Amino acid sequence: MKDYQASYIKLALPKGRFLSPTASLLAEIDVGFEGYSDKAKQYRLRSARFPSLSAKILQEKDIPIQVAVGNYDLGICGLDWVEEFLVKYPAGALVKIASLNYGEGSVHVVTSAQAGITSLDELAARRNDCRIVSEYPNLSEAFALNLRMRRFRIFPVWGAAEAYPPENADLAVLWGRSRAHIATQGLIPLEKLLPVTAFLIANRESLENKDLSQILMCFDSKLSAEPQTPIENELNIRKELKIPRPSWPAKEINLALPDGHQQASTAQFLKQAGLTLQGYSEEGVSRRPSADLDWLGIKVIRPQDMPLQVANGNFDLAITGEDWLREHLCRFPSSPVKKLFALGLGTVKIVAAVSQEMPATDIDELRSLVQSNKFAHLKVASEYINIADKYLRDNHINPYKLIPTWGASEAFLPEDADMLIDNTQTGKTLEQHQLKIIDVLFRSSACLIANKDSLASSDKKEKMKFLTQKLRAGLK
Repeated sequence: MKDYQASYIKLALPKGRFLSPTASLLAEIDVGFEGYSDKAKQYRLRSARFPSLSAKILQEKDIPIQVAVGNYDLGICGLDWVEEFLVKYPAGALVKIASLNYGEGSVHVVTSAQAGITSLDELAARRNDCRIVSEYPNLSEAFALNLRMRRFRIFPVWGAAEAYPPENADLAVLWGRSRAHIATQGLIPLEKLLPVTAFLIANRESLENKDLSQILMCFDSKLSAEPQTPIENELNIRKELKIPRPSWPAKEINLALPDGHQQASTAQFLKQAGLTLQGYSEEGVSRRPSADLDWLGIKVIRPQDMPLQVANGNFDLAITGEDWLREHLCRFPSSPVKKLFALGLGTVKIVAAVSQEMPATDIDELRSLVQSNKFAHLKVASEYINIADKYLRDNHINPYKLIPTWGASEAFLPEDADMLIDNTQTGKTLEQHQLKIIDVLFRSSACLIANKDSLASSDKKEKMKFLTQKLRAGLK
């Protein structure tokens, strides 16, 4: 078995933005994979050309850490996520092989056209905090330290960083296709941190102990050294591009609405409640819709980020999933966030699931397996890392190891994790991946949440009550 594993080669392939060009590359260099496309139903692939080569399709953000910990020998993902990992773990086992010469855009430091920020030197000299929002918290911190900012705070988010400046952040560190693309969002690129191309990466121990030469030779014609692009100062962009400068006056009540899967059903609900919005519908979205209530400010952000943003006072109200509220409260039990009422939209179950081959049908049987030393430690993959942690402790599962994921957690079982905590509507997706549900933690649907201080504020109480009653009237 040991010799087999030593010769077996595992490749992590990306979902999302790099899937199509990566599929084209793999077809061109003929590594023998079939079924790798945006219509792929399965996460696992086997090479018809190299019997020892297999691949798994993962969320791009998960690939660097999975390669670093040795679950995969090779991986393909964007340079931004590689550098985000290496900034925090420079001595880790992740090795950059080379750029694959496709990809677009760059990671930029940006500010709002309204913010009045004219230079990075001005930011570095500030005595008050500089608020930086980003999906790349490690790159953001490295940028602030390199600039020798006196005081700064990093706000990690799941996405939509462009929505936060200038009201809720001074700077955002984000990916953009081009300066023009960034400018259309009312933002000014101050500095380019790095270009984003697809990179071939490897685990250091795999390079030293496995024969990867045949596979690397397939990529050889496509490899190049890492792009050496100097940091660009973008401060003259105002002269080159027409940047919209919309006025966003301060509002008395601020409401956060969800993007993504919850957008269509939420837009329909708001229409049913009689709240007239411009820029938020089932078909399209603006990050800053307008309402027919002149005292109401609205932003569209990721549901995952809403509880923390409400807790921080950036929003008075938000529509998010009860799952993300519970995830927040598991981490911050004394948070000033309160659930007002459920909306009955997008109902899902949060479940514990294992491989169909696992000899356990419920959590009690799984606990017995753990206690009998079936596992060195139970590996649990989940987006809901705090919910998972509490669930395992409440059920006396020990020892265990949590594996944070950015989605598609079912791809981790059974090779890279023993159990997952995930959401499901019908359970069919789990069944398709040969998984079975052994417990239902709770049911979750969209809900209205509020900041407790806003509810108690004499200045806001009347309008908060009016808006919540209006939304409650939209319930069926």
